[in-house]
Amino acid sequence: MKIIITGGGGFLGSQLGQKLLQRGELTGPSGAPEKIRQIVLLDAVFHRPATDARVRQISGDISDRSTVFAAIGGEAATAIFHLASMVSGECEERFDDALRVNLDGGRNVFEAARAAAGRPRVIFASSIAGYGGAAMQDPNTDRTKLTPQTTYGMTKAICELLVNDHSRKGHFDGRTARLPTVIIRPGQPNAAASSWASGMFREPLKGVACALPVHRDQCHPMTGYRTVIDSLIALHEVPESQLGDDRSYVLPAHRVTPNLAEALVREVAAERGITPGPISEAFDARIQGIVSNWPVSVDGARATALGLPSPPPLKIIVEQYLEDFGQPAR
Repeated sequence: MKIIITGGGGFLGSQLGQKLLQRGELTGPSGAPEKIRQIVLLDAVFHRPATDARVRQISGDISDRSTVFAAIGGEAATAIFHLASMVSGECEERFDDALRVNLDGGRNVFEAARAAAGRPRVIFASSIAGYGGAAMQDPNTDRTKLTPQTTYGMTKAICELLVNDHSRKGHFDGRTARLPTVIIRPGQPNAAASSWASGMFREPLKGVACALPVHRDQCHPMTGYRTVIDSLIALHEVPESQLGDDRSYVLPAHRVTPNLAEALVREVAAERGITPGPISEAFDARIQGIVSNWPVSVDGARATALGLPSPPPLKIIVEQYLEDFGQPAR
């Protein structure tokens, strides 16, 4: 079978590709496991070349229809994981680009899936930024009305509706994972308004300071990257007969504050002989304004009922990050 991953050069996309290569197979249209013969990664930038013969990298913009159609192809594309997106902070600053990439790009992916043979399964990575405004609850569930208060969340919410409607019409078999903030991302801070969520773990564990742009008691739903990858694959594997007319599933998450993160970092650092860097206040009203319009908690009961995993304890997520991406020498 052939698998396409948009955003395949990014953190989650590359992690997903590696996990699928290790797995070696996914459920095909027949309902039986099929061997993965090719993984096509589509992204604007790749930081390292592919080393597996089953992997093909395509550099391109998902807002370009011809690029997307060429990557997905007209033959049976059994699985499409659509992860490519501009991040939240960028979308607030660049409205037209957000519509071009997140919305038009999503439509390109969905139309290419519709044109492909064999009614492929399409897994879309949405976001809890789809929640917002007066409709928010504590916790937010799959039944909470989506009234996003950011451009990023708006584009995700629209794509969720498109996935539902394409599935209703039989164009493809769509499923949406509504992601909490994913931690801990390696590397440098990015333009996402939630970048601090990884930074308040990552930087102190490197022994350097983290500049915190939000209040220390800011609650935010977070989950580990390993759990997200496992969830995307598990959502693909669910038989369509178990899905209803709402194909969107918010993933379960921990409710985390910077205060909690700081205490946990100190605990892990002490156990591993790390001298942690400080979390220092660097309040940013723009970032706080965005984050204040996001939920403080979510209930992923529908996802877990389908068999999708819950995140491990927060300390385990931190230890997984150190295992995968290393830690400073003692």
